[in-house]
Amino acid sequence: MSDSLIQAAVEGDLARVRSLLASGADANARDADGATVLMRAAHLGRLDVVRALVDAGADVNATDERGWGALAKAVYNADLDRGFADVVGVLIERGANVEAPIGYGIRPLMLAAGYGEIAVVEALLAGGADVLARNDGGLTALMMVKEKFYVDVINRLHEAERDAGVDEGSCGTKNAPGSNVITFLKPTARKA
Repeated sequence: MSDSLIQAAVEGDLARVRSLLASGADANARDADGATVLMRAAHLGRLDVVRALVDAGADVNATDERGWGALAKAVYNADLDRGFADVVGVLIERGANVEAPIGYGIRPLMLAAGYGEIAVVEALLAGGADVLARNDGGLTALMMVKEKFYVDVINRLHEAERDAGVDEGSCGTKNAPGSNVITFLKPTARKA
């Protein structure tokens, strides 16, 4: 029954997912690679399936052998070249850990920023992601994205750092070693 549930979730067949769950299928079933059915649905942006699985008791913080959970999987799908902010939002609402690290201490916010996923960045920040968190190499999400041309993400992370108390007169958290960065942040209007 687990294989049928996984297949239905991947296909986005909500009616079949609900039917299988009602018949006793395990909402925490795993595939041969160790990914839960929730991870598979989240990675493909199957929002209604994600909701149904969580309602049926799927563990939003379960991880595979590499440390990837449903939230990290929803942040970015390389095959589809996109993330799923709506799925990220639901997972956070249902208790997903926004600071759950994957390899090298990369947090979901860092992953979203690195791929230029502004809507996912917004969802993670709204869900309480720490803009000042650092990976195992000491880099923040902003430091990681400054070497790319995702201006919207860079500007939003600058704003979030400012809101977190980083001095507005500085260029935010220090740049990655050896990087040459142009900051596009608009100055805030001064009150008279």
